[in-house]
Amino acid sequence: QVQLVESGGGLVQAGGSLRLTCAASGRTFTTFEMAWFRQAPGNEREFVASINWRGGSTDSADSVKGRFSISRDSAKRMLYLQMNSLKPDDTAVYYCAAGVGGRNRWGYDSWGQGTQVTVSS
Repeated sequence: QVQLVESGGGLVQAGGSLRLTCAASGRTFTTFEMAWFRQAPGNEREFVASINWRGGSTDSADSVKGRFSISRDSAKRMLYLQMNSLKPDDTAVYYCAAGVGGRNRWGYDSWGQGTQVTVSS
């Protein structure tokens, strides 16, 4: 099992930026892919972006393309999400996840506790 702890959320005005961080520990050598998901009140948890832990290839949802960037530091076992040009619609709890991969939440078996991102208009 992989333990994940997110940080970096907060309140920001529309057009602003935030950088989320996820610290991984435990059996990280079994991780194939890591991702960020988000969940707004009353909504399903949705895919934001993912990265192959070894190769570094990335994928991202159309709604965040060109604004959000996922990256990782394998040596430090850290995952990042740089969020620019934030919009009120980006308001959600953001979760870090690790697992087999893909855009479906069921492809991930380790989850962090989440960090709140609130974007004011």
